[in-house]
Amino acid sequence: MGSVAEAKKHNGFNPTTFLATIGEGRKSLSIPGKQGIFAQGDAADAVFYIQKGKVKLSVVSKVGKEATIGIVGQGNFFGEGSLAGQSLRMGSAAAMTDCNLLRIEKKAMMGALHREHAFSDMFVAYLLARNIRYEEDLVDQLFNSSEKRLARVLLMLAHFGKEGVPETVVPKISQETLAEMVGTTRSRVSFFMNRFRKMGFIDYAGGVEGGLQVHSSLLNVVLHD
Repeated sequence: MGSVAEAKKHNGFNPTTFLATIGEGRKSLSIPGKQGIFAQGDAADAVFYIQKGKVKLSVVSKVGKEATIGIVGQGNFFGEGSLAGQSLRMGSAAAMTDCNLLRIEKKAMMGALHREHAFSDMFVAYLLARNIRYEEDLVDQLFNSSEKRLARVLLMLAHFGKEGVPETVVPKISQETLAEMVGTTRSRVSFFMNRFRKMGFIDYAGGVEGGLQVHSSLLNVVLHD
């Protein structure tokens, strides 16, 4: 998923610096890992920008079944549904790691979008990129096997295809969370993860925190028919 940091090429406009100077209506938050940020059904009155850390986005059905719909990291927005007329949160957000966030009130964000054309252009491009990602996720769910869907999720978590070297997936992602994101059972995820490890596509020993190292060779699973 594209981040705001990638928009720095917009005529030298630095959205991160701009967001830090919005002033009234902006609040810096430090959220410890595993703590909720907002819950499904809460008032949708602000947008959040991640300065540091990772956030899990989830939704719960009427019968109580929870699904993870995304994991977003540094340089990404979440909660932007408040700008599209949502009065209540359609899902929940929780910190996976210690996070530094900017909470921008809806009024302040709308004012910034009307006032700063470069920021508005960047934000629209960001939303379009996210919409394309959601469409790709839907196609993935409809037409690909659970093994391919898991491989794609792991590659996205490792930032494969972005500038720089793919990162170790930190924090550790539970198999339950992966199963929710893929739309399959934990036992199937366990089966495929063991297969990926034996084939050298992933390594559980990567990183100082023992995170999951995802290798570019995993792309073979996604591309193979």
